Order: sequence, then structure tokens, then C-alpha cells
Amino acid sequence: MAKGPSHSVPFRRRREGKTDYKSRRALVLSELPRLVVRGTSRYIITQVVKADVVGDKVVVSVNSRELREKYGWQGACGNIPAAYLAGLLCGYRAVISGIEEAVLDIGLQTPSLGARVFAALGGVIDTGVVVSHDEGVLPNKSRISGQHIVEYANQLSPNPDLYQKAFSTYLSRELRPEQLSEHFSSIKEKIVSSFERE
Repeated sequence: MAKGPSHSVPFRRRREGKTDYKSRRALVLSELPRLVVRGTSRYIITQVVKADVVGDKVVVSVNSRELREKYGWQGACGNIPAAYLAGLLCGYRAVISGIEEAVLDIGLQTPSLGARVFAALGGVIDTGVVVSHDEGVLPNKSRISGQHIVEYANQLSPNPDLYQKAFSTYLSRELRPEQLSEHFSSIKEKIVSSFERE
């Protein structure tokens, strides 16, 4: 291990691979709230966070689990359609909280075109919150609505065993995967109408 007066030990979160301080510094210096999007294997977490000397303050927070609990979403909570809906919900709450502009913070995730992170970004943008981005990174409308899942279900439908294995959680919630796009549209309409009434 390196020793001596010229050696400096990186911050703990940098050593653990949790924080890139160079990119965080740039985000904080923008003086805009950060749109923080994180994904787990089962959920998408979308937050609007303001930096403060004492510590970050979360202004708005949405976990995609809320889609099931409050709006009746029956699909998976960690896929692209759920990410978009979580972003939409977060965006509307941000607008109510007076947030008009934000900067995207994806942390240490490697950006890839059409990823869940950018689906959530698309949901936030559709509510009117301004977030600087390249249009090419957003998933297309058919993927956002889950059309790729519908097509995959149609491919597997001739083989009942594979179909049952791949979509057992959908079927246990009484949602046929072929109906996912229609279900997505109805949940999106519920979210939009709930904020239009407020």
C-alpha cells in the first residue's frame, strides 16, 4: 500500500465505488435540483434532490411500488413501462413542489440508449419539467408502452410451458402480458387525471 506525505486516501464512498465525486461536483455546481434515478432488480426509485451544505434534501420521491399500491399497476415494477410511469408520477409531484428545471443524475450507472433510467427521464419530461438531454437516448413510444413485452408473449404463446414460466408473475396478478400496452395506457391516464383534478 502506498505511504508517504504525497499519498492521499480517497474518500470512503469513492473507495467503495458508491460516489463519483468529480461528476457530483459538476451536478452540484449547476445549482439545479438533481433528478436522481436508481434501479434495483425489482423497483425504480425516482427522486428530485436539492444539494445543501448540511446534506442533500429530497424534495420529491417515488418508488415504482407505489404504482401497484395506489394506481393498480399489475405489471412488473422494474421494467421500462414502470420506469416511465414512476418518472411521470415524480414529474407531477415535482411540478406541484415548484420544480421547473432539473439536471439528470444517474450515478455510477453506465448510460445506454433506451435504458430504464431514460424511460423515467421521459416520464418526467412529459410533465413539463425541463431536463437537458439528447432525444436519442429516450426509449421509443412502443417500448415505453411495453409493446416489446407483448411481442415476446405472442412469440411464446404457442409453447404453454415456456409462456407460463416467463410470465407467471403477470398471470398470478390476473394480467395477460398481451394486454400490457392497454393496461399501461389506463394507468397512465389514471396518473394524469389524478393530478389534473388537483
